[in-house]
Amino acid sequence: MATTQIRSELIVDALQVACRAPSLHNTQPWRWVLTDHRVELFADPSRHAHSADSSGRQAMMSCGAVLHHFRVAMAAAGWRTSLQRFPDPDNPLHLATVGFSPSPSVSEDQKRYADAILARRTDRLPLAEPPDVEHLLSRLTDDHGGAVRFDIVADDLRSTLAEASALTDTARLFDSDYHDELDWWTEPFTADDGIPVSALISAPESDRVAIGRSFPVSGQPERRSDLGEDRSRILVVSSVDDSRESVLRCGEALSAALLEATVAGFATCTLTHITELPSGREVVAALIDGQAIPQALIRVGLAPMLEAAPPPTPRRHINDVLEIHRG
Repeated sequence: MATTQIRSELIVDALQVACRAPSLHNTQPWRWVLTDHRVELFADPSRHAHSADSSGRQAMMSCGAVLHHFRVAMAAAGWRTSLQRFPDPDNPLHLATVGFSPSPSVSEDQKRYADAILARRTDRLPLAEPPDVEHLLSRLTDDHGGAVRFDIVADDLRSTLAEASALTDTARLFDSDYHDELDWWTEPFTADDGIPVSALISAPESDRVAIGRSFPVSGQPERRSDLGEDRSRILVVSSVDDSRESVLRCGEALSAALLEATVAGFATCTLTHITELPSGREVVAALIDGQAIPQALIRVGLAPMLEAAPPPTPRRHINDVLEIHRG
């Protein structure tokens, strides 16, 4: 692994960009350590949403997403990254070690993907049907060790997926722990984590999105009424097994898909409420031939071009997620 030392300021800047990565309920369940020559990524169990994510798979995927975001940010800054996943078998929280070597050049694509990190938003509103999502899928090359696959749910199977989404809500109707946790992460006074009111949707808007988690509704006036029902396409991110490495790689793949969609001009919304329950995962697996383990869905669609971008969701201060251990 490369051992080139880089200015701390550059790495801190890249980590601040990387921490825009998506995570379940914006929990941001990661911790970074900067040493003389490397950056270490750890899971932070204190940020785990236990009711929604009893297995810890989503926390692992969130860490995979932030890891991929960091590598994208470093590439745009002119640095190649080398990666060792799970470097310490005695510490299950130690997820990755990242080393660096200088890159001879920075491509326009690398710059665009880094810009996409800051442009991406989770859009829970109804979306228009996107053109040529299959082309987007073709750009998602297998860069994930054969551990990940992508599928698009066929339009004629969409109603089955919508039914599974509704049944997920029904299954949790009387799960007080789940609803208390959801209320905690959507409370209106959040400063640096959770889902702000501006990112939630109203009851009429929610009624027009058949596939989505049921959050506490906002009191905002109805938006995008001219779009009618949501017509986004559904992309499934799956792993070949439920090993920790495969799920981490699935999070990296999720990040790649979101950035690729953003570069293409699409709006996205990551969904995991269906795959949180075994019954939901079975339904989704059957829709994509049953040969993989669904870990997350992504709604991909078009938002109105002239619509103002929503404010970014809050993130924890870099000092809260980073320790610097340099001699």
